[in-house]
Amino acid sequence: MPMDDPQPQPTSNISKWPGERVIFPVSRIDLRVTDAPHPYFSANRAQVAQNWAEEIAANPALFDGRMLLPRFVHIGDGAISGEAHIVSYSTFLLWRKTRPAASAIHLFGLPVILSADGAVIAIRMGGHTANPGRVYCAAGSLDPQDVRDGMCDLDGNMAREVLEETGLVLAEAVSVSGFHALHENGVIAVLRLYRFKETADTLIGRITAHIAGDPEPEIDEAFAIRDAAPERHAYPPFMPPILDWVFNNRP
Repeated sequence: MPMDDPQPQPTSNISKWPGERVIFPVSRIDLRVTDAPHPYFSANRAQVAQNWAEEIAANPALFDGRMLLPRFVHIGDGAISGEAHIVSYSTFLLWRKTRPAASAIHLFGLPVILSADGAVIAIRMGGHTANPGRVYCAAGSLDPQDVRDGMCDLDGNMAREVLEETGLVLAEAVSVSGFHALHENGVIAVLRLYRFKETADTLIGRITAHIAGDPEPEIDEAFAIRDAAPERHAYPPFMPPILDWVFNNRP
């Protein structure tokens, strides 16, 4: 008896996504989490181990924790949907070297904190992290703590990362925008604007005190950004278009 044809594996509809570095509104986020091994890891076990050995030889402070890495993502009709797997951080570090979007997509939440006097509050990552010296809004990859009822919880992720890195509580924001997103080279940043009642100086003072009291801080300084100049700091690629949108083009 002939075997049934295997079912086609779902893939990301990248050809239908908005243009790269174009910020677009998002009405709904539906990222389901599965316990199955990520196909990218299954196909690259040896390379993951070899690359991790090289990574920790260069930076022994790295920790091979667990995070969520989507296998495929669909963007359309205002919604972001797809399926994510729990992977080791070492798997992600190998993926990000070449970013094969046909195998995986990196999606993370980016809370953009705005002070009462109109500054974007950003942080600089410490030299012991995987992004040393990079300046961006406090954020981090989705991990198993951010799973609620089998789905990725972007709001929970944003609140957790901001609290861990800066000591600020997103629930204290006086206003919160809807979701927006942008993508580039296989990476999707989902952002929300959180406006606080404090001035930039006050917020930076709170973050500085948090860094001083944290025995293992991930960040080493906080900044008040007041313009969209891309050369102002060592930004990752997603930050300049976000700053331009916040300061110049946001409706």
